[in-house]
Amino acid sequence: MKERTWKLGLVPKLIIAIIIGILIGQFLPEPVCRLVVTLSGIFSTFLKFIIPLMILAYVTMGIADLSQGAGKLLIVTVLLAYLSTLIAGSGSYLVSSSLFPHFMSAEALEQIAATAGVSVESYFSLTITPVMDTLSAVVLAFILGLCLSAMKGKEIGNTLYDAFKDFSGIIDKVLHTVIIPLLPLYICGTFADMTRSGKTFAILGILWKVFVVVILMHMVCIVIQFCIAGAVSRKNPLELIKNQIPGYTTALGTQSSAATIPVNLQCAAADGVCEQIRNFVVPLCANIHMAGSMITICACATAVCLMNQLPISLMTVVPFIMTLGVAMVASPGAPGGSIMTALPFLYMIFGPEAGNPDGPICAIMVALYITQDSFGTACNVSGDNAIGVVVNTIYQKFILKNA
Repeated sequence: MKERTWKLGLVPKLIIAIIIGILIGQFLPEPVCRLVVTLSGIFSTFLKFIIPLMILAYVTMGIADLSQGAGKLLIVTVLLAYLSTLIAGSGSYLVSSSLFPHFMSAEALEQIAATAGVSVESYFSLTITPVMDTLSAVVLAFILGLCLSAMKGKEIGNTLYDAFKDFSGIIDKVLHTVIIPLLPLYICGTFADMTRSGKTFAILGILWKVFVVVILMHMVCIVIQFCIAGAVSRKNPLELIKNQIPGYTTALGTQSSAATIPVNLQCAAADGVCEQIRNFVVPLCANIHMAGSMITICACATAVCLMNQLPISLMTVVPFIMTLGVAMVASPGAPGGSIMTALPFLYMIFGPEAGNPDGPICAIMVALYITQDSFGTACNVSGDNAIGVVVNTIYQKFILKNA
């Protein structure tokens, strides 16, 4: 009789990593924290190098394997992601503007600003320049994927298609032997840094009610997205949400949509999304679907305006959301990438003087956002798979059926 080997799952590993990171940051001496942050930083550098290659491999093959309707599915996915982002941002402002005035305090300003830019210094860092940035990888993948889908076996042979298939296999090997096993180390370093530098506790101690509201909005957004996906696909929304737990937990620790792609692909497979669709939708939405980030940015902007007596209304917020929904396509899939992309556009809400990217108001926005970036990212990646379920249903019912 073969012995059953007990294996710790990814979610428990991530939870353990978060707890260990907080304990290291809170109780162990700074040299230990710096060592953990250094190792986490090295892994982060390698991850940033791999992410564009991952996008190029998966999105190209995902589109190329769609023998019918590749262009239509691309348009549908982009529209769903953009619409989800717009609705999430608008809803966030309406809720925030209604609730925040009841528990906001102007005294928070100086204490929050003091946490911006504070972090544990690593012993050393490595520089590995990515072959291309994420936006270039997405655009190139679109071009190659659409052309291969339309031309392979007709106008051109299968040589390039086979090469990308092998390239995708190589990326798969790297993800399963290096990236996923070392994710807990990355997460541990992130939480050790945040705890040691006091970002999380300092801001949560002041504005915990704001963050409770923001996190609840993220949860409501996720539930609504999966209820819609479940209604469209005729699947149990609770089962879809349960399948998303590993991806959600990973995003909490990595604070990166792109870094969560390998785990999110596994979640999509559990949802019953076919390989071609999940390899196409998940990496794509990691770059273009920012519903969770938009909820956080709009809520934080509303909070900052209330603290500083700056005027804010739906008429100023909606153009900001529409602009940022497009600009976020170019945001790096790394911790804090969304708020860094948003900085040049904050003048649309705060005004030209208060909205100066180098000014104290924007520094507060960065500090507020990064402190709970984990939950926004987790909302982003969860919505990616909800979109994946919808797109998969459209593909199965309308495109394959009519082929």
